Amino acid sequence: MVEEAQTPDYPEYWEADVVLRDGGTAHLRPIVPEDAEALQAFHVGQSESSIYLRFFTYKSKLSSRELARFTNVDYSNRVAFVITIASEIIGIGRYDRLDDPAEAEVAFNIADTHQSRGLGSILLEHLAAAARENGIRKFSAEVLPENRKMITVFNDAGYEVRRRFDDGVVMLEFDIDPTERSRAVMESREHRAEARSVAALLAPSSIAVIGASREWGSVGYSLLEHIVEGGFQGTVYAINPQAFELGGLVSYATIAEVPEEVQLAIIAVPYEQVLKVVQECADAGVKGLIVATGGFADDRVEGLSRQRELVRNARANGMRVIGPASLGIINTDPKVSLNASMAPKLPKLGPLGLFSQSAAIGVMLYAAAARRGLGLSSTLSAGNRADVSGNDVMQYWEDDPATSAVGLYLESFGNPRKFSRIARRLSRSKPVIVAKSDLMGLQLPPGHHVRTTQAPQGALDAMLRQSGVIRVGTNEELMDIAQILVSQAQPQGPGLAVFSNSLALGKVVADAAATHELKVARLETDLDLNTGQSVALDLLRRKLMEALRSPDVHSAVVTLLPAVGLGTDDVARALQECSAEAGKPVIAAFTGILDPAVRVEGLLAADTAGQAGARQPAVPSYSSPGAAIAALSAVVRYTEWLARDQGEVVEPTGLRRDEAAALIDGLIEGVSGARLVSTTTEQAGELLACYGISVLPAAGFTTTEEAVAAADSLGWPVALKATDERLRQRLDLGGVRLNIVNAESLRQNIEHMRQTLKPFGDIGLEIQAMAPSGQSCTVRAIEDPLLGPVVSFGLAGDAVNLLGDWSHRIPPLTSVDVADLVRGPRAATKLFGYQGLPAVDVASLEDLINRVALMKDDHPEIALLEFNPVLVSPQGLTVLSADLRLANHAQRTDSARRAMRD
Repeated sequence: MVEEAQTPDYPEYWEADVVLRDGGTAHLRPIVPEDAEALQAFHVGQSESSIYLRFFTYKSKLSSRELARFTNVDYSNRVAFVITIASEIIGIGRYDRLDDPAEAEVAFNIADTHQSRGLGSILLEHLAAAARENGIRKFSAEVLPENRKMITVFNDAGYEVRRRFDDGVVMLEFDIDPTERSRAVMESREHRAEARSVAALLAPSSIAVIGASREWGSVGYSLLEHIVEGGFQGTVYAINPQAFELGGLVSYATIAEVPEEVQLAIIAVPYEQVLKVVQECADAGVKGLIVATGGFADDRVEGLSRQRELVRNARANGMRVIGPASLGIINTDPKVSLNASMAPKLPKLGPLGLFSQSAAIGVMLYAAAARRGLGLSSTLSAGNRADVSGNDVMQYWEDDPATSAVGLYLESFGNPRKFSRIARRLSRSKPVIVAKSDLMGLQLPPGHHVRTTQAPQGALDAMLRQSGVIRVGTNEELMDIAQILVSQAQPQGPGLAVFSNSLALGKVVADAAATHELKVARLETDLDLNTGQSVALDLLRRKLMEALRSPDVHSAVVTLLPAVGLGTDDVARALQECSAEAGKPVIAAFTGILDPAVRVEGLLAADTAGQAGARQPAVPSYSSPGAAIAALSAVVRYTEWLARDQGEVVEPTGLRRDEAAALIDGLIEGVSGARLVSTTTEQAGELLACYGISVLPAAGFTTTEEAVAAADSLGWPVALKATDERLRQRLDLGGVRLNIVNAESLRQNIEHMRQTLKPFGDIGLEIQAMAPSGQSCTVRAIEDPLLGPVVSFGLAGDAVNLLGDWSHRIPPLTSVDVADLVRGPRAATKLFGYQGLPAVDVASLEDLINRVALMKDDHPEIALLEFNPVLVSPQGLTVLSADLRLANHAQRTDSARRAMRD
């Protein structure tokens, strides 16, 4: 009896949902033997020209032998990926390893009906990533000269493609290790695709509300009413099998009965009907879904499973999903006028984009914007954020001319590493405000695969600061800052003028400004505003303009107690006029008025009300001077970040990346799961040397004479240390003895140390040459399942062990990031000369950290790398101890292949 061949396993993360160039979605996975029939259908559906370009001859059908060969691969020497929509194969890419085990031949075949959707570049990214995992470093291809599209795929991928012409065929070859250019190409393509996918959701040509209802107050009733009343410029369809007419529209029983293809379907049916309706939308060719129905995250077993099924089915059929439990979307562009949300009316047109996960917080953000008179460009409530995320919406806002500032309320991060990359780029052109509760920590949205974080406390905040994000704790703080960003010129420095009609109030504001690191350049507390409206306003304008013309004043805050006959709206207009004339921000704090934003009228000027993305000429108004100062300070910090030279990633000399990769592959070969592999001193030293890092040699011993011999070899004087992690740096506990100058002294110290350490058990000892004295530091790098690589720095000892005085950054690190990391700990003052001691060689410390960051960014297999201690002297540094641990390759949340994360 012949046993059936077992299909080899492949890594789960090789399967991925992907966003195509036009914003649609598809599923990518390795080919399996069961794909033979679908592969034949794909081949038969191709034109004669496409078949010829792929096979250099025409084949009407693939033979059974060819089908078997193409669908049976070993996922190592031979790998093939297919891209599917529903069950239909629309693209195939494969590689076959050649005689040189580091080289493979690659080939692609894209369905004629899906050309120009970016399938070839996606397949190339995933094939290259799989090949690298299997030890392949170079791809080659044979392409007919007339196959220009495929030649373009290779040329535009960002690799250095070498070509030659041989016997009528173009021979191409290129190294597939990621380069700065190939990563930039991938990120650019990802950006365009995801931006287009969100744009299609926010500006559909047609909408169907499935679950539309006559029941006043129901979700289906409200959504349909708000879309119609908001003046949506496209076509609206009501879907309800129990009604013939809804909201003045003909009602259809199912989405299949709608006479045209629907771009966006809003699902507001009972929980148990959602999956059925999603499939009906897929069959009808719907392009995007908003699932208003909740309940998925409430059932921690069945509900989360149903949510994953919902998303999997939608993506596989080319649809993106907002929700479940979404409150909907808003687009105020007059060409769209879409209020597909629970908001009672379409907001004012304005430059602020808003994103929220929580439905309740989304309502609060909308209300806070309306209360402050802030116009919005677009809003999106993600609900459970099962598919469309804040990352996707930031990609869209970056290209959206109607949006000049963005605010996000996040309860969790699905892909924080990608968030960091997108936010850092977006923040260079548009400020990004993120409200995230400290209580939420670093976690995944409901329904996403569990990945526990190992990131140290403070790493998330460091990532946000590094990205230029303005971090706040509440939605009110978000709006406090947003109203400055969308209405005022950005301050060009910390200089502040404070004006008040109360001495005590003015001093309180000045003190608050100093606390927030603003510099009070002028303090005016004797404004007499009880002189009649026209006189008071003239006085205020004259004094304010005088201050704003000073080069030391970069912004102004006017904090006033109520004055007889002087309305807040009149003061606000006067302040806005001064701000516009001076080109500097002016904000107001009307103390004693419950909510000045409600009282200040006419904030949106008629001449700019219809201009998408235009700054709103409104003065930001607060009831609390403290809130005003805190918001202004956050804006100043952002503009300072914006003005800074961001530096660049510095490539130090002496790197041997390929050699390091080979060493790591050998050390973790056969290791499965997350099991850690501790390296020996020799293995760690060999690996670190590939990145130009050396560790001061040490030698263990069992007998006294072995110790003397080791000291003779290492060179006198030497240090004697316990190998136990608790004691190896503890002079106070007798775990370290320094400056031992000869054999007799060493013998005595060994005997004394063994006696001293008896209470701790059987403790091993080692000998190490003495290093130049200096400041003791700790450098640590880890691979976090969510953040990816995290590099931490602190001054060794109590500063980090007791006080947690660490600084963190997320690679890749620019020269500025490295400098900030070194200067981040509070104790870092000791590095630059302290209490008469000379400054240490900070440049050598920054070089070490840069090498560590590059090494960690290159190799996710490095689970932990810790240097403790590093002695930094005025003339250099010495690494005294290294702990390097490896693990099997864990797929990073933001890798060199595009994939939608769940």
